[in-house]
Amino acid sequence: MTDEDARDLLHRMLQAAISAADPAQVLAAHLPEKPRGRCIVVGGGKSAASMARAVEQAWPDVDLSGVVVTRYGHAVPTDRITVREAAHPVPDPAAQAATREVMEAAASAGPDDLVLALISGGGSSLLSLPRKPLTLDDLITVNRLLLSSGLAISEMNRVRRRLSQVKGGGLAHAAGRARLVTLAISDVPGDHPEAIASGPTVPDPTAHEDLSHLVEKLGPSLPDAAAVMLRARSSDAGTFEPEYRLIATPQASLEAAAQVARAAGVTPVLLGDALEGEARELGIVMAGIAKAVARHGTPAAPPAVLISGGETTVTVGDTTPGRGGRNTEFLLSVALALNGHPSISAVAADTDGIDGTEDAAGAIMGPNFPRDAALQGINARRMLAMHDSFTVFDQLGSLIETGPTLTNVNDFRAILIQG
Repeated sequence: MTDEDARDLLHRMLQAAISAADPAQVLAAHLPEKPRGRCIVVGGGKSAASMARAVEQAWPDVDLSGVVVTRYGHAVPTDRITVREAAHPVPDPAAQAATREVMEAAASAGPDDLVLALISGGGSSLLSLPRKPLTLDDLITVNRLLLSSGLAISEMNRVRRRLSQVKGGGLAHAAGRARLVTLAISDVPGDHPEAIASGPTVPDPTAHEDLSHLVEKLGPSLPDAAAVMLRARSSDAGTFEPEYRLIATPQASLEAAAQVARAAGVTPVLLGDALEGEARELGIVMAGIAKAVARHGTPAAPPAVLISGGETTVTVGDTTPGRGGRNTEFLLSVALALNGHPSISAVAADTDGIDGTEDAAGAIMGPNFPRDAALQGINARRMLAMHDSFTVFDQLGSLIETGPTLTNVNDFRAILIQG
């Protein structure tokens, strides 16, 4: 297998992972029975618009209306459901205005109506309505602190639910007596409903917890009103039983990629859809496993490919960061740990098409990385220390640019060992 062949296989595996979570292909099979009254569609996330369009296509004869909010640039044409756009990963006034519309639409439903909630990754930012007395500016500050904190996604979601009127079951309460059905695309380890977009249609299981330890981790820049809320336990966590349907998951996407590998005569090794931790540290670990495959044939004999998903973190600390997301940081760490291993190539990308805040899904690398970096005068180790991984792969022409994929099942990583 040439370097070009290896890259082609990795690209095809990534595309298979994304296609397995495409609402146009998977949503219709999960729709409930059609309502006697209206169907009011609400929701938010990076996939919200494409999910709304899939509902319209599947139910041309149903009285549809409603509002969903998605990230800027992720809107698609719809006929009956209104699509709003807002900022991600830090909310903005458009997110707050759109969320008010979403809540009002849900509240307008009657007992014979169906409220269909379309929830996907990114909804934690896009569905933003701060709990009083918190202001939108306070919420923006909190989100920026979370993104640079190095907290696990489960800890971030505890904070987000506590500070929001819509998360942790707030949207479900707005729907009142109407039947509420949630269709969700998971982007979180374990596919826990309370974690996907911070659980707008499910009870908050951490409502009674004292989150003081997270106050300390977020530091002195945390707004006072937020600190008070995190230390206070809620008196009502909610006891309703949500009707919740997962239409796409990270594991299903990993398995779709594995099928592509098998068809190419490569043994897939699925390491899980819930790998977390610091991106650069996970990169070192994964490179070590890849070298064990090449040297010892364990946990599989080459040709083999290590496939994983989940959401890593990047802790910036006191340094001024360069450009890059968790996937390019992970891949740069892998490249440095492999140091030009002659039979190993790798890809890492966010399935939504946007790695962090950059206009690339991620990147791909092969055995020639050290030589190519040297020719470009790139000090890769220094760039990793500066969290400037995007710049490295941009200069090498190795970025993966899919544009918005209109879905999101979190990160996709594959390390190919040819033997």
